[in-house]
Amino acid sequence: MSEEKKSYEKNDENKTSANLIGKPYFRRKKSCPFTGPKAPAIDFKDTRTLSRFVSPYGKMLPSHITGVSNKKQRELAIAIKRARHLALMPYTAR
Repeated sequence: MSEEKKSYEKNDENKTSANLIGKPYFRRKKSCPFTGPKAPAIDFKDTRTLSRFVSPYGKMLPSHITGVSNKKQRELAIAIKRARHLALMPYTAR
């Protein structure tokens, strides 16, 4: 009887400690791709770089998905809008 009780206590300890440890997977902190010494500049004429931050449906991806900082996200949005206005990028997908 005492052996069963001990094994049950061990299993119960393992479950609670696993829940208290944290997440089941490791998520790396995203860093802004436009900050740093060798970072590309945000330019409305560089549609290849801008298209990385637009979904296949033509919507701008939010910063929490791409990892772009707040300041650079605003610059990126202006550059994408400018490129769309000058017909360098499409507004929507076909």
